[in-house]
Amino acid sequence: MTNQASSQEDIARLLRECRTIAVVGLSSNPARPSYRVARYMQQQGKTVIPVNPRESDVLGEPAYPSLSAVPGSIDLVNVFRRSEEAGAVVDEAIRIQAKAVWLQEGVVDEAAARRARQAGLLVVMDRCWLKEHVRWIGQTGRDPA
Repeated sequence: MTNQASSQEDIARLLRECRTIAVVGLSSNPARPSYRVARYMQQQGKTVIPVNPRESDVLGEPAYPSLSAVPGSIDLVNVFRRSEEAGAVVDEAIRIQAKAVWLQEGVVDEAAARRARQAGLLVVMDRCWLKEHVRWIGQTGRDPA
């Protein structure tokens, strides 16, 4: 993989290859975008790891208070936090040696993205994982909503 997820090919590759995805800010509320996106990820065969200190269990998976508390390796850190909170999550993703970070639609932190790229992580910013998956990989006939 290249050092940046700047091309559509890189995005499609991340969508295909990342199997273990930590979703930071994942809510147990089915009305929240994080819940809908994470459920769709599970429907696509991905292992979803909820990271939210206010949750104990989401989508049948135990929730962790931080990325550092997650056992095992993480392919992709998907960030559902406000832009001003994203930098701390990205820095933690770098510390745990995740392979990539994905800042959801509306989440932008250029400085954090630079730090992640310099550390060798692939970065996608201000894009929805579900929308990109549908665009590049396609649905499996299941309702993502």
